[in-house]
Amino acid sequence: METRAPYVLIGSFVLAAILAVFGFVYWLNNTGGIGPRTNYHVQFQGPVPGLLVGAGVLFNGIRVGEVTQLGLAPDNPRFVNATISVATATPVRSDTRVGLEFQGLTGVPVVTLEGGVIVAKSGEPVTLIAEAGAGQSMTQAARDALRRVDTVLQDNSGPLKDTIANFKTFSDGLARNTGKIDGILAGLEKMTGGGTPAQKVTYDLRTPQNLGPAGKTLAASLAIPEPTAVAMLQTQRMLFAPAGDRPGFGDFLWADSIPKLVQARLIDSFENYDIAHAPLRTSDLGQADYQLLIDIRRFRIATEGEIRAEIGLSARIVDKNGKVIASRLIETSEKLDKVEPAAAVAAFDAAFARITKELIGWTVQAV
Repeated sequence: METRAPYVLIGSFVLAAILAVFGFVYWLNNTGGIGPRTNYHVQFQGPVPGLLVGAGVLFNGIRVGEVTQLGLAPDNPRFVNATISVATATPVRSDTRVGLEFQGLTGVPVVTLEGGVIVAKSGEPVTLIAEAGAGQSMTQAARDALRRVDTVLQDNSGPLKDTIANFKTFSDGLARNTGKIDGILAGLEKMTGGGTPAQKVTYDLRTPQNLGPAGKTLAASLAIPEPTAVAMLQTQRMLFAPAGDRPGFGDFLWADSIPKLVQARLIDSFENYDIAHAPLRTSDLGQADYQLLIDIRRFRIATEGEIRAEIGLSARIVDKNGKVIASRLIETSEKLDKVEPAAAVAAFDAAFARITKELIGWTVQAV
C-alpha cells in the first residue's frame, strides 16, 4: 500500500516556524532586546575614518544603538551624514554632544553621545550636529600637534639659535676654565671639611750652638718679649719678595708664627751662651732689670737678582722705667743655591746664627 506523505503536517510546521521567527524578532526589537528605537541624523563636520554601518552608538560608555546609514552631505561633500538608531529611552536632549571614539588596540570607531545642538525639522528625524573635529583620528591629532610644534619652532628659530649659541659659549668657557673650577671646588671642599686634607710639612729654625765661650756674662736680669712685626709676618708660611707662591712651598709651615719662633730661638741662644744668666721667660717680664725689644723687619726669601734668605731685626734695650739705653739695626742674608724648602731652611739657619751671635755680643756689652 502506498504511503501518503503528511503534507498538511509539514506545512503546518513550516508556517509555525516562520511565525515564531517573526515573533522573536518583534520581541527582540520591542520588548526582549533594546526595545523601541528612535532614529537621529548625525552630521560630522569632517572625515570619519573607519566608521561603518553597524558600528555601535554609546551613551556615556553604554551601548544604546548602532549606525544604520552613512553618506556624504549633498550640499557640502566635506560633511558626513549618518543615521543612528538608539533606544527610545536614551535621554537625548538639546545639550547632547556627539563625537567619535576609537576603542581597543585595533581602533574600532564608535559614535559617542554626550552633547551637541539638536536641529529639528518638521516631519524628519532629529539631527544632531557633531562637534568640530569629532571624527579626527589619533594619528591625525598627532599630526596636528606636530604641525603646531613645528610652527612654534619656526616662529622662534632666532631665539632658539641664540640660546644654543649661548650654551655653546658657556660650555667653551667651562672647558677653558676647568682648572680654575677644580681649584674653586677644592677650596670649597676644604672650607666645608670635605675631602682629604693636604699633609703639611713643618720646619723649625735651628738654635745656634757654637756661640763661643762666655767672655762676659749678663750683669743684670734680662727678658725678651715676643717680637713685634707687621701683620704680613704673623704667619707660618714662607715669605717671598716679590710676594707670591712658589712651587714646592704649598705645604710648607714654620714650627710657629715667625715672631714666636724668633723669640723662642733667641732665648735658647742666650741660654746656650750663658745658662747661669739666661733671659727670663715671658711670664717674668715685670721682674727683669732690662728688656730686649725686637721688631722683625724682614724674614723672607728675596728672588730678585741673587736668590738669598734675608733677616732684618731692629733691637732696643730698655730699663724698668721704659728708658731706651741702647738700640741697633741688625741685618744679614744667606745665598741659596736653589729655591726649595730644605735649602731655604738651611739658609735661614745660617743667617740666624750670624745675627744671633752679633745680637748677643751687643746686648752683653750694653747691659
